[in-house]
Amino acid sequence: MNEDTSLERWRTLAEREIKANPDTLTWHTPEGIAVKPLYTAEDIEGIAHLETMPGQQPFVRGPRATMYSGRPWTIRQYAGFSTAEASNAFYRKALAAGQQGVSVAFDLATHRGYDSDHRRVEGDVGKAGVAIDSVEDMKILFEGIPLDRISVSMTMNGAVIPILANFIVAGEEQGVPRAKLSGTIQNDILKEFMVRNTYIYPPESSMRIVADIVEYTSKEMPKFNSISISGYHMQEAGATLVQELAFTLADGREYVRAALGKGLNVDDFAGRLSFFFAIGMNFFMEAAKLRAARLLWSRIMEEFQPKRPSSLMLRTHCQTSGVSLQEQDPYNNIVRTAFEAMSAVLGGTQSLHTNSFDEAIALPTEFSARIARNTQLILQHETGVTKVVDPLAGSYYVETLTKELADAAWKLIEEVEQQGGMTKAVVEGLPKRLIEEAATRRQAAVDRGDEVIVGVNRYRLENEQQFDILDIDNKAVRDAQITRIHKTRRQRDPKRVAGALAALGEVAASGKGNLLETAVEAARARATVGEISDAMREAFGDHVAVPKVVKQVYGAAYKGDPEYETLVERIKGIKKALGRSPKVMVAKLGQDGHDRGAKIIASAFGDIGFEVVAGPLFQTPEEAADTAVVSKVHVIGVSSLAAGHKTLAPQLVEALKARGGENIIIVAGGVIPRQDHKFLIDIGVSAVFGPGTPVLEAAGSVLDLMEGKRRNI
Repeated sequence: MNEDTSLERWRTLAEREIKANPDTLTWHTPEGIAVKPLYTAEDIEGIAHLETMPGQQPFVRGPRATMYSGRPWTIRQYAGFSTAEASNAFYRKALAAGQQGVSVAFDLATHRGYDSDHRRVEGDVGKAGVAIDSVEDMKILFEGIPLDRISVSMTMNGAVIPILANFIVAGEEQGVPRAKLSGTIQNDILKEFMVRNTYIYPPESSMRIVADIVEYTSKEMPKFNSISISGYHMQEAGATLVQELAFTLADGREYVRAALGKGLNVDDFAGRLSFFFAIGMNFFMEAAKLRAARLLWSRIMEEFQPKRPSSLMLRTHCQTSGVSLQEQDPYNNIVRTAFEAMSAVLGGTQSLHTNSFDEAIALPTEFSARIARNTQLILQHETGVTKVVDPLAGSYYVETLTKELADAAWKLIEEVEQQGGMTKAVVEGLPKRLIEEAATRRQAAVDRGDEVIVGVNRYRLENEQQFDILDIDNKAVRDAQITRIHKTRRQRDPKRVAGALAALGEVAASGKGNLLETAVEAARARATVGEISDAMREAFGDHVAVPKVVKQVYGAAYKGDPEYETLVERIKGIKKALGRSPKVMVAKLGQDGHDRGAKIIASAFGDIGFEVVAGPLFQTPEEAADTAVVSKVHVIGVSSLAAGHKTLAPQLVEALKARGGENIIIVAGGVIPRQDHKFLIDIGVSAVFGPGTPVLEAAGSVLDLMEGKRRNI
């Protein structure tokens, strides 16, 4: 029987089933891609990359000829918490248990270029990563870890100059010259302005920092990747896979141009660029995304006319999705992570981090991190997936997805080019707006049940599972860090420090010289992370974002929904009683810039009928209280992701009382362990909304609180 006859017979059978089931069998993904129920040889006719080979341009099938059959991907675990001592112990145990590289998570104070004794970071020190204030901390962090043999990946963008300078000096003092240091510094500032928000300086000055690091490392650190161009945080912020792919590669193109602007030869640095993608739950599409990324990067790099084929090659690290992890029925997260890890491997990643099942609730414990790490070891040793290069090659479905993703992403990349490139697009807010709209649209789909999440909006457990979580004593960590900073400052040569910082300030202000090279001298003199950052702050200034909230995205998804319309009518009743709309402030306290949840709440509440004040990022509790009182809000909602709620929420309660705002209702939401709910209620928070809480449920609860407050006054 020939294929045409078989296909026609299938269509006849399928049409009969479709008539019996009026819902179409075609799935329309958030990317706008129509996924059919059947793919055949017809779908891959004319796809140009099908005849290509692994290790050869355009590298769709992998950057190396033998891929995992020659050498498996590197197992990395992104980790860091509390003090340098605690993180060092964690790394050494992980390396002994099979981890193959160190991937450092820094706390938010460090990310934002503040020393641990700065007044703005009281709730952030050691909470979402390790606190690093000087070379002394960095030396402890890597004590007993041979930096000439273990590669180190550091997720750092805002304070990238002082952190990399401290790492270089710590290596020297361990006896490892900078030329032998291997690893990666993220150094991807454009995505910070789009989604993650751990920036310090304005975009133009930040791009100079990127270029200076590429210049220095290409000359001095041949084994070190100067930049990890990251789409991970875009997907975590709500980007579709097309948006993640397009904006990440457009960022990469912009960084290449910046490096060329320093007079570098493209072949001198292109081979040390790396990428970083998120891997979510759309299994086949995520694998296809990595294949499409290599295809498109090869196309982009051709325009710079490199001489070496390796300069056209995209290499990537991947991390399983944090957003896909759920607080409810959390052991399901082990399954999610395993599937995401397999997808990354089938897509051809060069290294991989697997998230721990408890990360939707708190920092991972040794127990949960071991399960995550063993997930990769099982993939490498028990599944046989490393035996064949690109096992999905030739799949009708995957090859079609690869082409469709590449085509859609290229169209968006060209749109960015028409705006004048990625820096200009970021300044004008195009990527940020599109990602926030996508995030809000997806949240509505989850809340409505159109997108099923097992254990959250379907198949929920009656009794939630309890397990131990890692709790960091923020005050103890900060006190220890302050003691070490004071000791370092006492023991250093003040004149040498002042001279080194003055030289750095001059390089920053004049535009001449290399910032990293000058910062290395400052780090040797024991200038702190905050002092080095401040020397550049004086020349560059601080970047201040103006919060904007998307409108009529969440509401459009709920048009005509009875529950939604009931809330709208309730708000009208409250407005009539109060003489004005109920007013809510959404506040981000401390240095946590992850604002996906806060933006979704602000957008959805605005569509429902609340008047919404979107508080600026990085407020202290006192500043948030000032804004709330001046704005005359009825409710202040604190969005927490970085575990600072136990320090910052009590301070907010006291600050409101001191300003006559004790009648303002406080609610909290985000990644808040259930074990902390009672603490927050006891100190004056009226309600806590954990991960997975539907927006309409939260809105209804806020209205209940307002009506109860009004009856009691």
